Parts: sequence; C-alpha cells; structure tokens
Amino acid sequence: MQIDEKLIYLKDFAKLNNIPIVRDYTGTKLQETVAKCNPSKILEVGTAIGYSALLMISKCPCAQLTTIEKDVDRYNIAHQTFQDCNIDVNLICGDAYEVLQNLKDKGEKFDFVFLDGPKGYYYRYLNIIKDMLEDNACIFADNVGFFGMVKSGIYPHRHKTIVTSLQNYLKDVNKAPFDSIIDLDSDDGFAITYYNKGEYK
Repeated sequence: MQIDEKLIYLKDFAKLNNIPIVRDYTGTKLQETVAKCNPSKILEVGTAIGYSALLMISKCPCAQLTTIEKDVDRYNIAHQTFQDCNIDVNLICGDAYEVLQNLKDKGEKFDFVFLDGPKGYYYRYLNIIKDMLEDNACIFADNVGFFGMVKSGIYPHRHKTIVTSLQNYLKDVNKAPFDSIIDLDSDDGFAITYYNKGEYK
C-alpha cells in the first residue's frame, strides 16, 4: 500500500476510534521541518498507530526510524501499518522513559526527534534525549500548549503536573544550547527546537 493511501485510512480510523493523532497544521509543519532537516536517524516518542511516523518517512524515506509505543493495541496497529507500507522501522513496545534510558546507555544518536508521548514527562524525557542528539539536531514537540493551559497559566489542580512539566520543558528549550520556535496558538501548540553543542558554556 502507498503511504498516502495509508495516511488517509489511518486518519479515518483514528477519528472513528477516538485515537489522538497529530493535527493537520501541525502535521504539515512536522513534514516541512523533517524535510528541511533531512535527518538520517529519527526518534519518535509516542507511535500511536503510526500516522506521524508515515508523515515523516514520506519526506525522508531513507531515514532510519526508531519509534516507541507503550500501548500494546496501538503498537500492534502500528506494526501492521509499517508492514502494509513495506517500511523497515525499529518499533519498540515499552515505557518511553525506560526505553530512552536504554537507548542512551547503548550510545544511540539521533538528528531528529518527534516528541508526542505523555505530556507530563516531556521535561524528564528532554534530560535523556539531549544526551542522544547529534550537533544541529532538531526536536519537534507536539501538544505543548495543552488546551491553552500552558499559555494562560489557568488549569485545574489535576493538570498541575502536566502543565508544570510543559512549562519547564519550554523554558529549557528556550535557552542555550537550544534555539526554539514555539507556537502555542496553532492546534494544541508545538515547539521546534534546534540543538547546538557549541552553545554549551
């Protein structure tokens, strides 16, 4: 099956089954960014059903993709997605924090990261991911606005951990050795971050 055909199918499937996938404008920005960066190794945190992975691979078909999904049902759907499109992907089922730590311990390096896992862990993930980044790597983080709560600072107590994590994440990627473009107004917000080791002091 062609990637474009599968993307249409997955979008309909996600809507029918209430599975969150990257939104249209954010997906377009993700594709533009990954095409601009032309990475050789991509890391994705939060595979879901494979929709965003296909968006990236469609623009960088030669890139090696490692993607992590904790939910077994979604992992199985993603596995079928990649099989249907005849794409060789390193699809890992497990807790993202543990998998990231394992990848770091193995000395893995990436030049593009799509961060779309649990929002309350973005800040913790960053502290591991930054040690796996090649110079001039890019991190594209989705849903950093969290329904407008990050920008407004107004949120119910039950969301305090998530909002605080996202605020800390955005604070860190907005200073050296990072340079970020942060959009909290489009879709559910996203941040495009570039990493420069030379900025360390």
